Amino acid sequence: MRDIIFQILKSVLAAVLISLVFVLIFTVIIQMFSLPLTVVKPVNQVFKIVAVLGGGLIFIRGEKGLLKGLVYGIIAVIITYLLFGLISMSLAVSWKMIIELFVGAIAGALSGIIAVNIKKNA
Repeated sequence: MRDIIFQILKSVLAAVLISLVFVLIFTVIIQMFSLPLTVVKPVNQVFKIVAVLGGGLIFIRGEKGLLKGLVYGIIAVIITYLLFGLISMSLAVSWKMIIELFVGAIAGALSGIIAVNIKKNA
């Protein structure tokens, strides 16, 4: 059980860090190229999905990939939502949050399924 919890926690941390890196790079790109604000939300959603997929692929191993990924995806979305909400000083819960949770859960579940089925070269 402890191993499962550590896998989930490490995956969440990786997803949050990946999201932060993506957002920082994207912020620089927005500043450099004066992109319209309408592209920010869709691009950020893609970043969150990629970050969740990446975190799961890196740290989820063993069995129960679907369950670990599902839990991890939901936790990662909640933490990134809260973190970016605090950074932007605009924490608002809406129906969009439910969609983000659903997408994060699916991305996490997929990454968990893939991760446990990848054979390690050791």
